Amino acid sequence: MLQEYDETADMYRSVYKVDTAINNTAIINTAIAPLRKDPDRRGELTDEDFYGEKVIILSEVKNGFSYIRTDYGYEGFALNCNLIQDECKVREWEDSYKMVVVNSFADIVAVPSVRGEILITLCRGALISVLGEADSQGYVQVRLVNGVIGYIKISLLGRYKVDYSLEMEDKLRYDIIQTALSYMGCQYRWGGKSPLGLDCSGLTFMAYQMNGITIYRDASIKEGYPIKPIPPDQKKPGDLLFFGGHVAMYLGEDRYIHSTARKGSDGVVINSLNAEDPLYREDLAMRLIEVGSIFS
Repeated sequence: MLQEYDETADMYRSVYKVDTAINNTAIINTAIAPLRKDPDRRGELTDEDFYGEKVIILSEVKNGFSYIRTDYGYEGFALNCNLIQDECKVREWEDSYKMVVVNSFADIVAVPSVRGEILITLCRGALISVLGEADSQGYVQVRLVNGVIGYIKISLLGRYKVDYSLEMEDKLRYDIIQTALSYMGCQYRWGGKSPLGLDCSGLTFMAYQMNGITIYRDASIKEGYPIKPIPPDQKKPGDLLFFGGHVAMYLGEDRYIHSTARKGSDGVVINSLNAEDPLYREDLAMRLIEVGSIFS
């Protein structure tokens, strides 16, 4: 996603007279909630947020949309039908113990059985309220945002990380890279950040977010977020490469992983900065503007 979105958002705040004093908390109640550039079901996709995530409703507008702000500071138009706004349910959800979906996709079923009715299918990054320990078959009881009880295999869930430590730098770099690699082969989707498709900053955002680190959602370094510029010759695995409107994650040995719409790639692939490497992409190597790191 390009950084010009901030200016677009300012325009929409003006057009729809968004009252930033309103702080109505809501919870995403659909597997993937699209955030659009304007209040139109066919409007440009600018971002996606996942089931169980908290958002702030800045203003209700028209066509069944609200202008919202995500927990990581991104703004856009979301359908009201994708949000739970009931105060009691929101409070119960916020107070509950939550885990995060780490598998590409995961079914919540009505009973702890492979034959159980599928209540909803979630994707990596979704949050779910866990009610107890797993049974002998690996199923754990969970509560959906709307209060319905279901079951999911505990192996599909991981710890919901909301912070991080730089003390074990090598392990953190490794974990971030492994998360990025888990999206290998996913298609490119402008504004996306799920296994169904994601853009360049969607990939890097999720790789960090799943490890408790909230970085800027777009393809640039922004003040107030933990990525800081470093000298390019000091880059290490897990650091980010910025190419002017495009971002990738450095893997070491001149290679990087990114989500690209280039013909022949069309999704998450590995390329190289080294002209001698078969995976070399000259167009990007010539456009490298800066390198960013949380370890600086």
